[in-house]
Amino acid sequence: MSVEIKVPSVGESVSEGVLSRWVRKAGQGVKAGEPVFELETDKASQEIASPAEGTLEVIVQEGQKVMVGQVVGKILPGKVTSSAAPANAPAAPANTPAPAPVAKASSVQAASPSARQMADEHGLDTSKISGTGRDGRVIKEDVQAAIGSTKSAPASSEPAKVSPTRSETRTRMSTLRQRIAERLLSAQQNAAILTTFNEADMSAVMALRAKYKDSFQKKHGVGLGFMGFFVKAVAEAARVFPAVNARIEGSDVVTPNYLDVGVAVSTEKGLMVPVLRDADKMTFAQIEKGIVELAVKARDGKISVADLQGGTFTITNGGVFGSLLSTPILNPPQSGILGMHTIQKRPVVVDDQIAIRPMMYLALSYDHRLIDGREAVGFLVRVKECIENPERLMLEV
Repeated sequence: MSVEIKVPSVGESVSEGVLSRWVRKAGQGVKAGEPVFELETDKASQEIASPAEGTLEVIVQEGQKVMVGQVVGKILPGKVTSSAAPANAPAAPANTPAPAPVAKASSVQAASPSARQMADEHGLDTSKISGTGRDGRVIKEDVQAAIGSTKSAPASSEPAKVSPTRSETRTRMSTLRQRIAERLLSAQQNAAILTTFNEADMSAVMALRAKYKDSFQKKHGVGLGFMGFFVKAVAEAARVFPAVNARIEGSDVVTPNYLDVGVAVSTEKGLMVPVLRDADKMTFAQIEKGIVELAVKARDGKISVADLQGGTFTITNGGVFGSLLSTPILNPPQSGILGMHTIQKRPVVVDDQIAIRPMMYLALSYDHRLIDGREAVGFLVRVKECIENPERLMLEV
């Protein structure tokens, strides 16, 4: 008897999504618990496991919108010996050696959904494209580069063209990117966003990291980065200025007695903000481990809706891309977001003397409907003080 494959509930606020791709193709064998299709919602993209073992029957094609509970396929009964080969494939003759695995099949699994879609639209084989993503995975930018090189390389039997050709590529905006666009526009329209700036001397934090990074890595199995210091600094500043950690709901102000920090992560599908729960109660090691785990899940497409929900404050680090200064946009319904930037050596006055110090510009965007300038500036100054005197974070003074 066949078993229906239904779209599962992936979050209480999610009712629909897009079946972005089938991990297994129609007629192929699949085992219970193995990924069978990928569901993309307005919050995340995740693989859905097969409910049973058997042969896959596809009902809903890739790229179609689906609802929670909808039947998208079936698992037909039958013992599966290998989920990578179709169940109805003819058996090889006894005296014929088993064929080597087809390179293209493995390359399909090594390409992201967006990369595979773009490659299909341009007739490219992802197995012939060098991947720059995690573990050599082919990402969208790799396909774009391959498209560009294909267009720019003249055929060997034809003379090079005198003038370059002009062309455009049109691709459908993903559900996730559409949702990101809606949220950013909503933030601009529904909040009175202001940004205040300051700068922090990173000398003390950098010296502390240089002194303890090896022993920290050895003890905890994770690197000692900058984010732990900033999460701790935000926790201290939010304790003094709780309005920055609050939000507006109708005519009410909701002020949590906890700090759930969203850490912005750039992925090939767009910006995601997974959340560190109770970050104010975490140790440096717990913060660094949590960030690494969430970042890997986001970039590998394994992030869940639960990982992205909630959050009372956000930290974004444009410095990893070389940004010297920017004005971050609020992540609704939050009222504050801290922007970190690249560390740059600059001349500053220290004890009436000019010195060269590693400086970082800090930016706090906030909702002026809830947070006054005094509170915003005070919050950012407190963050600066904690970063410039990291022993205060250690001693909690």
